Amino acid sequence: MAENAVEELIERVREQVSGGADGNRFLELLERGRVPRERLVWLAGEEYRIVDSDRRSFALLAARYPEPPSGGFFLALAQGESEALRLLHDFAAALGLGEKDLEAYEPQALAQAYPAYLAQRALFGTAAEVALAMLTNLEEWGSYCARTASALRARYDLTDEAIAFFTFFADSPPDFAAQATEVVAAGLAAGEAPADLARAARLLHDYETAFWNSLAAGLS
Repeated sequence: MAENAVEELIERVREQVSGGADGNRFLELLERGRVPRERLVWLAGEEYRIVDSDRRSFALLAARYPEPPSGGFFLALAQGESEALRLLHDFAAALGLGEKDLEAYEPQALAQAYPAYLAQRALFGTAAEVALAMLTNLEEWGSYCARTASALRARYDLTDEAIAFFTFFADSPPDFAAQATEVVAAGLAAGEAPADLARAARLLHDYETAFWNSLAAGLS
């Protein structure tokens, strides 16, 4: 598939995903300082499960698709999740949570739909599906993390160290977009259907939305 056709697919899917966004009620409440400490514990506990799952999913994709451009791309993402998990412990510690507390936390079902779907695609899907889904959702995810970090600093007096997990995800890794685009292009060149790739991106976005909605459930 021609380069311009690949870029057109990425842009079209990105517009579809962003067009389906209805705001983020949890972040709106967080920015007003109206999220109780218990829900911050939820945030830490849910992310603890998500990051560990995503790290395994990316490692599996790197093993399933070891050749360039996919192998190095997914291996780097797995390594990034390892760093994020380390930083998450600083956020948890600021809430008074240790490793045992994170292990004991009982996750919300819908909050874990995102990593469950990513794990499914890692096992049964293709590298291009996951690459497009990550690429088209990254801008929104990064902006949400930036807003979370800012609100935690301003409204909850957390230190830069405590919010480093969120600032880590606020900016995309170097060359991420170019590498993800290469993986998408390789999949399309191998005959993958654009509609299948677009569907994976849409579903991943919907499941991420479910994560944020779960955190906001019952809050006023």
